[in-house]
Amino acid sequence: MTTDRPELAGSQQQRDAACRWFGSLRDRIVAAFESIEAADGGPGCDHPPGRFERRQWTRDGGGGGVMAIMRGRVFEKVGVNVSTVWGDFDRKFAAEIPGTASDDAGFWATGISLVAHMRSPHVPGVHMNTRHIATAGKAWFGGGTDLNPPLPRDEDTKDFHAALAACCDRHPCADYAAFSRWADDYFTIPHRGLKRGVGGIFYDDLAADEESMAFTRDVGETFLAIYPHLVRQRMHETWTDAERSRQLQWRGHYAEFNLVYDRGTRFGLMTGANPEAVLMSLPPVATWP
Repeated sequence: MTTDRPELAGSQQQRDAACRWFGSLRDRIVAAFESIEAADGGPGCDHPPGRFERRQWTRDGGGGGVMAIMRGRVFEKVGVNVSTVWGDFDRKFAAEIPGTASDDAGFWATGISLVAHMRSPHVPGVHMNTRHIATAGKAWFGGGTDLNPPLPRDEDTKDFHAALAACCDRHPCADYAAFSRWADDYFTIPHRGLKRGVGGIFYDDLAADEESMAFTRDVGETFLAIYPHLVRQRMHETWTDAERSRQLQWRGHYAEFNLVYDRGTRFGLMTGANPEAVLMSLPPVATWP
């Protein structure tokens, strides 16, 4: 889903290419996650294997997207959403967005957003988002991914970061050390003095050129290679009631971050996106003390 916006920075060709990529990445992730669900589900296999349900939505100001949600025996809840929206920012919100002219609040944005909440507390939850945005004065790529285990395992953290470091090393525009620090700073819950998880990478404002597009594609490819591997490695482990309780409390903290601090949540709500799609990141079950 694209629309011609010649008055915005960047090229229509690149906007079209980004839309196609995010859609194709979504389809491959959906297939990979459904394959995991169809396999032996481990301790939660008394639940039936899940399948993604897709729901299309449209935005009044222009554009829309597709929600893909699955509730299953391995993935307690996972959403893989793509959207392409355009129009004009609210004037107050426009002041927060790079490249938005005082007399032109037009924008165009496309991206993929994924959040997985796992049934087993031994399988780490995860977030991944990559996007391409254009305003009157600037076009850029941004995104990242971070691992959110309620019961961290050093080897999982090491493997996840090693995959992301290798991805960054393949691209001159990427800096793993800087992007990892950015993720550590960003994915923080200040009012609790906690990190949201064990980190990953976060990047923004990368120039809208072929190299940044190639890096953004590689972030998606890297995620698709490493995360299903981590899931399969842990999905058959048994867990205790105490570990499940820890998981549900950790999800409560995750929900606090997404509702209070997350840029993507704010961007989606301020641009009139479907609130169900924006808030699909919230866990299916959580507890607070």
